[in-house]
Amino acid sequence: MATAAPLHVSRGLERLPVLCAAGCKLPEDLQRFYFLRHGQTARNALRIFQSIEEPLNDTGLAQAEQAAALLAEELAGREGVHIVCSDAPRALATARTVARHLAREERLHAGLRERHFGALIGSSSANIDWDCAPEGGETLDQFVERSLAALAEAVAHPAPVVVVAHGGTLHVLACALGVVLDAALLANATPLRFDRVGAGWTVTRLGTAPAVDAAPNLA
Repeated sequence: MATAAPLHVSRGLERLPVLCAAGCKLPEDLQRFYFLRHGQTARNALRIFQSIEEPLNDTGLAQAEQAAALLAEELAGREGVHIVCSDAPRALATARTVARHLAREERLHAGLRERHFGALIGSSSANIDWDCAPEGGETLDQFVERSLAALAEAVAHPAPVVVVAHGGTLHVLACALGVVLDAALLANATPLRFDRVGAGWTVTRLGTAPAVDAAPNLA
């Protein structure tokens, strides 16, 4: 179970608890689901805001294979696994790797896309400010509203559900569920298991902790 201190490497998330106050409308009988951020891309590695078309790099493809193997081990013997993913190529390629290992088909959901950063795409994201309002892009309020709705729809499929999306999506999900994240949990292609415990939720990383720096690229 994750017990690390909160992550404070991204500016502009101070309002996130307020925006997520309504929570993510999860089915009352949902006890467990899985979340996987996509594998690495070239612009992830360079800390550059990326477009929806950005593909996985070779490292990301290898990471997707490793994550898929962990999920296949975790879900061995389980029938009816539902894989719901962002339609961004980097998330779709990651989800298709998982689907191949589980002998399932992925379901696309455009609402699970990473936030659209508009005019910032192509510039440095090293000092990302999530509460910015980029020209031609989404505000934080718009992104949170979209993400919460998409996440609720994704996990409404019969369990077990694996959601494959993005770092920003994970920030929103964790905040809505009151779960603390650290850099290792936010790393590319790290499979996470979310479990309901009483009135709250916990998150557990599958496999060993990846080697990550203190400020992972999230956009």
